[in-house]
Amino acid sequence: MTILENDHLRVSIRPKGAELTSIFHKPTGIEHLWQADASVWGWHAPNLFPVVGGCLNNQVLIDGKTYPMERHGFTRQSLFETTESTTTHAIFSLRSSVVTRVHFPYEFDFQIMYELDGPRLTVTYRVVNQDEKTVFFSVGAHPAFAAPFFVNENLEDYFIEFEEAEDLETHMLSAGGYFTGETKPVPTEGHRLPLTKHLFDEDALVFKNLASRSVSLRSDKHDHAVTVSFPSFPYLGLWAKPGASFVCIEPWLGCADSEGELKPIQQKEAIQQVGEGEVFEAAFTIDVK
Repeated sequence: MTILENDHLRVSIRPKGAELTSIFHKPTGIEHLWQADASVWGWHAPNLFPVVGGCLNNQVLIDGKTYPMERHGFTRQSLFETTESTTTHAIFSLRSSVVTRVHFPYEFDFQIMYELDGPRLTVTYRVVNQDEKTVFFSVGAHPAFAAPFFVNENLEDYFIEFEEAEDLETHMLSAGGYFTGETKPVPTEGHRLPLTKHLFDEDALVFKNLASRSVSLRSDKHDHAVTVSFPSFPYLGLWAKPGASFVCIEPWLGCADSEGELKPIQQKEAIQQVGEGEVFEAAFTIDVK
């Protein structure tokens, strides 16, 4: 386990998936990450690569050949190497191998960097192309934030506050986790999306056209909040197991497949690419206020 710490936060990261397991706010004693109750949802904050969401038939099509690919990719199940570590900074690396090539036939180094600065944690995804061709991929985050923050509160005291006023419209998912082509309005109260036990009864809320580049998890009862800023991520998912005491705020560069026929990876919606010898980077931040 790698621990980053300053006067504001203590952050823990495990080698499996280079996954955050704790964001502990020291002044208040609040643990802000869901603690992975396996009977409800056994993850804390999985990193998603080389796909986001579900792939049709659990496959990707690359250079005319299909490869098996589980929902959200193999990264969250993979063991990362810690290549740098200080009290406030760490870098984790997953390099292509015999194991990864079964699912994703590219040469790459997928790095996740964590940097602690005051009450802010910056998470940077870096994809280093070590192949002799363009690498196509998706990448995203899936952190689950504990809510409510205090024992005398209820989930219904909380809301997601958008940076900008939004006419929210979610893109509907089928039972298999694929986009159906249908959309549905999501009622808001100004900049607020109230949290309720039934908000996610029809799966995740997926937003593709937000004006906001940040959202905050807040309560009506106090000013303590967690803000996720995602300037480089055009898609945002919100999700929780119905009735669970967490909410996931998920910046994505990529998304699930739509129902229909399997498309080549370069034609997948919101697919990213990095050329031979090049490096891709995208970062988001988590601020505890």
